Amino acid sequence: MARGTAHIGKDSYQTEIEVGGHALVGDEPERNGGRDAGPAPYDFVLAGLGSCTAITLRMYADRKQWPLDTVDVGLHLSSGDDGVMQIKRTLSFTGTLDAEQKKRLAEIAEKTPVTLTLKAGLAIATTII
Repeated sequence: MARGTAHIGKDSYQTEIEVGGHALVGDEPERNGGRDAGPAPYDFVLAGLGSCTAITLRMYADRKQWPLDTVDVGLHLSSGDDGVMQIKRTLSFTGTLDAEQKKRLAEIAEKTPVTLTLKAGLAIATTII
């Protein structure tokens, strides 16, 4: 379904990442000892969720031929009062959508592949090669 690699050397926390044929750089902010040369790991989690949400809503609106011009997805990762991590997601649409169409898009956002994966949890099997 998807493949990637990550490589880090001894030079701070800058990490060379390859995912789906795309080269990315990850790092930690300076306050955590990095050089802020790229997004931090949780930033990539938010990027995946935001991208999946926007793409899925665009696909859905296109298929329905709805007058959706743009989708903006806001994401905020934080710990709740109980210490459990949570993501707050906001959706903003431009176009001449009616209230029912906006409501349906919000429902679809709850069913995007990455949303469902994050909500369900994900098994990780680690091996040494």
